[in-house]
Amino acid sequence: MIVSIDVDAQKTFTPLCPDELPIIGGDEIVAELNAQAALADLRVMTKDAHSPHAAWLCAHRHEILQPTGLVNAPEKWVAHAMVGTYGFELLDNLPAETDYDFCVWKGVSPELHPYGACFHDVQERLSTGLLEWLQARRARTVLVGGLATDYCVKSTVLQLLRGGDWCVVVNQAACRGMAADTVAAAWAEMAAAGALILANAAAVDAFLQAA
Repeated sequence: MIVSIDVDAQKTFTPLCPDELPIIGGDEIVAELNAQAALADLRVMTKDAHSPHAAWLCAHRHEILQPTGLVNAPEKWVAHAMVGTYGFELLDNLPAETDYDFCVWKGVSPELHPYGACFHDVQERLSTGLLEWLQARRARTVLVGGLATDYCVKSTVLQLLRGGDWCVVVNQAACRGMAADTVAAAWAEMAAAGALILANAAAVDAFLQAA
C-alpha cells in the first residue's frame, strides 16, 4: 500500500498571504503533490488549524522563534492558518478536504503548536491517529511533500520514520522551506534518519517501478 501525504499545503505559507508566513515558491508545489498522489493508493491531508487566542502568538515578525516557555508551543509565531481565513485554505487545485482519505488538523488547541502531523503535542504523547491509520492500512511506502521543509515536513517525516517500518520517501520538488540554512539542515537530518530523498515525482515513480 502506497500513501501520499500533503503536509500543510496551505495559502498561509505562500506569497498569497504576505502578512502570515510566506515561503518563496510555496504556491508552486501543487503539480508535484498531485503527481506523487497519482502514484499512491491513498492520500492524506494535514493542515495547520489555529485559534486567534493561541498562546504562542506574537505581534511582530522580529519576535518569531523567540521562546515562549510553553512545553507544547515552545516558539513564537505571527498569526497564520487561522481557521476560516484565506490562509487556512488549501492551495488551489488540490482536492477538497472531503476528498482525502484521512485528514489531520494540527494546533487547534490554543495551548498546542505541533509541527509534526503524527502527534497533537510537541512531547509526542497525544496521537493524531495518523500512525495508527497507516498501520491499519498496511502502508509500506509513504510519500511526503508540503510546507515547510524545515519545520512541519521535517517533523512529520521524522515521526513517520520512528512510528512504523514503512519506507518514507520525500519529494523535494513538492516541498519549499523558510530559510536556506534550516532547509539544508532539514534535508540532511531526514536523510540521516532514513528517509529517501528524491528530486521529483518522476524520480519517485522510477523508484516505485524498480522496487
